[in-house]
Amino acid sequence: MYLGKCLCGEVQIKIHGKITDIIHCHCSLCRKNSGTAFATNGFINTAEFELVTGEASLSSFSFKPGRNRHFCTRCGSPVYSSNEQDPTRLRLRLGILDSDISEKPISHNFVSSKANWEDLDVDLPRYDAFEPSRK
Repeated sequence: MYLGKCLCGEVQIKIHGKITDIIHCHCSLCRKNSGTAFATNGFINTAEFELVTGEASLSSFSFKPGRNRHFCTRCGSPVYSSNEQDPTRLRLRLGILDSDISEKPISHNFVSSKANWEDLDVDLPRYDAFEPSRK
């Protein structure tokens, strides 16, 4: 089981199954929706998704007919996407999860539309907190 919540904690979820087909998506839609260089998404079975709290705080935006992005209206955190053509699965934004997951990403997708400043193989320093120059 996996647990997660939005930034403000209003929307809390449980996943009672596996996460499949995890990808880092670099398409312009995912970049705009996440505000980052890419979004990490995975699929879950709708029957294994539990909205614990926050149903009244969830809203959705339909960017294409039948495809909806569900988010917290209080803090704006993206939670999941649904597709009326495949009601058995939801696409989960993995950043919502608080639990460690056992599944791993399988690919970087839409790399031809990645942000021009994103270098997938860059050798940047890594820190456990803010970079040392930040005050």
